Amino acid sequence: MTEAIHPVAATGFGAAADAYERGRPSYPQEVVDHVVRTLTVGPGRAVLDLGAGTGKLTRLLEPTGASIVAVEPVDAMRAELERRCPSVRALAGTAESIPLEDASVDAVVVAQAFHWFDGERALSEIHRVLRPKGRLCMLWNVRDETVDWVARLTGIIDAHRDGAPRYHTGEWRRPFERTGLFGPLHRWRTAHTHQMEAEAVVDRVASISFIAALDDERRADVCDRVRELIRTHPDLASRERISFPYRTDVYWCERRLA
Repeated sequence: MTEAIHPVAATGFGAAADAYERGRPSYPQEVVDHVVRTLTVGPGRAVLDLGAGTGKLTRLLEPTGASIVAVEPVDAMRAELERRCPSVRALAGTAESIPLEDASVDAVVVAQAFHWFDGERALSEIHRVLRPKGRLCMLWNVRDETVDWVARLTGIIDAHRDGAPRYHTGEWRRPFERTGLFGPLHRWRTAHTHQMEAEAVVDRVASISFIAALDDERRADVCDRVRELIRTHPDLASRERISFPYRTDVYWCERRLA
């Protein structure tokens, strides 16, 4: 399955499932409520969590009573999801080849993942599995780089990016501009903070696909640089817990008739 996705994602996320779970933020209730309202998630509704990772969003949708299926191509990430969400049907699959029948779900959610997809193929598949008037919702937790220490952290990270896909470029939007399968994109955003121990900030960086894919020596050097930033930056030094600032960007659109 992993040979069908970006090699950096396959290697990095396969090696970093534990760090991903420890270091990545969840989604605030305000975001979950917005997604639930936008997609009318609830009992009797079928929802696909596509590229579900370790189930950060999946587990927040479970209490709605909707029937949820999670599709995740990376075995290690899917195993963590299955451990944390045992009642959710979890399948190996990709956005470009979704293992579901036509018109089988009412809504599709994609958290932190659409920028990894082949957008045109993914939209075709999402259109196929959605029922008429079904909606697609995508969301990203984005580091708030207006904060000095976060901007410095990004500098440490981006020195190793080497062309890996990213949300910030906006390239993921181009298939939406060309497709006739979905209506216009709508956007909503909110700010929040992730309260965490200092070492969890290291996990946050180590969970990034292209960092996790580095050889042991270079990955250890990145982690040491993050620890040095935490030790020396005046906003972080001597803090028992760190408030990591984020915003969550939410986009949604509605399926058109073919």
